[in-house]
Amino acid sequence: MIGFLTPPAHKPELPKEEIDKRYKELRWQVFIGIFVGYAGYYLVRKNFTMAMPQLEQAGFEHAALGFAISANAIAYALSKFLMGSVSDRSDARKFLPLGLMLSSFVTCLLATEWGTSSIVMMFIMQFLIGWFQGMGWPPCGRVMTHWFSLKERGTKMSIWNCAHNVGGALVGPLAAYGLLWTGSWRAGTFVVPAVIAVLIALLAYVLIRDTPQSCGLPSIEKYRNDYPKNYSVKNEETLSARDIFFKYVLNNKMLWFIAIANAFIYMIRYGCLDWAPTYLQNEKGYNLQDIGWAYFAYEFAAIPGTIICGWLSDKLFKGRRAITMMIYMVLIAAFIFVYWVNPSNHLMVDVVCLIAIGFLIYGPVMLIGVQALDLAPKNASGTAAGLTGFFGYFFGTALLANIGVGFVIDHFGWNWYFLMMLLACLFSFFFVGLTYKHEQYLVTKK
Repeated sequence: MIGFLTPPAHKPELPKEEIDKRYKELRWQVFIGIFVGYAGYYLVRKNFTMAMPQLEQAGFEHAALGFAISANAIAYALSKFLMGSVSDRSDARKFLPLGLMLSSFVTCLLATEWGTSSIVMMFIMQFLIGWFQGMGWPPCGRVMTHWFSLKERGTKMSIWNCAHNVGGALVGPLAAYGLLWTGSWRAGTFVVPAVIAVLIALLAYVLIRDTPQSCGLPSIEKYRNDYPKNYSVKNEETLSARDIFFKYVLNNKMLWFIAIANAFIYMIRYGCLDWAPTYLQNEKGYNLQDIGWAYFAYEFAAIPGTIICGWLSDKLFKGRRAITMMIYMVLIAAFIFVYWVNPSNHLMVDVVCLIAIGFLIYGPVMLIGVQALDLAPKNASGTAAGLTGFFGYFFGTALLANIGVGFVIDHFGWNWYFLMMLLACLFSFFFVGLTYKHEQYLVTKK
């Protein structure tokens, strides 16, 4: 497997007259490849949340289901960090499709009675899916840092980051229409998205290339004459695991600040997303079709929200990511409050609140990813992003949004759930704020 994933060797550079045309073609190609490929990951990532109302009717409690789905986040947190290091030393063209194919296979197993026969079995299935899902982000980060330079990366990342919203938004309609097509909620929720994801994995393999040098092109810094202050020729070399972890990631104080902030941001992201179907069906009385479209609206609204967030941080705030995120967190808290106090018979208000939360929450998610890439050498980018992702998924998603929220709902009710979401807004605001002064230094030095 290690030999299979080994990055392709650098090729001799093409003639100068061919470089510009070839570079432009491949940059578009690899960008589409990682966009479509990562969108495919989200077709087979959070399908379990759409099945939770049906599983609850089968006798499973909120806390038990929250425990089962927490395995997804726990495994993803560990995988994104550990597999990030593997990805930094692997061929992105093979690494991304492999994880997507494996995720799709396990998702099909969930469609069987055996796959959802017990909480233990669901925990195992969710753990496997989460682990293979951790193979999605790191190769995309690797491609992004090798094919797009620092000065353009914020905008490009904001556009690429919408890939998971495209994939996530399609899960709700696919579950609704899959039910109509097959007559089975299991097939609609699990099998239909998995089959589509397999086809996307094949397409991603056709489009993605690992590095410019493997295609006979110069580094992106040389091509665009855009050399960061900390750039070195060694950045093009494959780093050892020891250097990646101990030299460039674990001793970086700013990475730790944004990692802690990311935990609370992810608590909001998945605390709202994962429990929306259950809350809307059980507390508001909406049907599966209404819930599916509300789920769609939450994810799809993030596309313009993320792009606008990236543009604001680049153009209006001149690279100051912290102040952009802090403004977003205040607005998110306001819409969570409205979502909480909305009367039970106003579907449109609930949908508007979910649209607003989805519009806003993915901007901070994206900006923290951009900061992680910028704070480490590009051949350690997967591991740097993995550290922030570990905090986001292990602490923010698994422990707080899944296990913690499920326990609170069962024992204290939905009001305490909303209080948890508002406190998460406050804490994320605080920890992001700790990076504000450091960002002023970075901006001044540019």
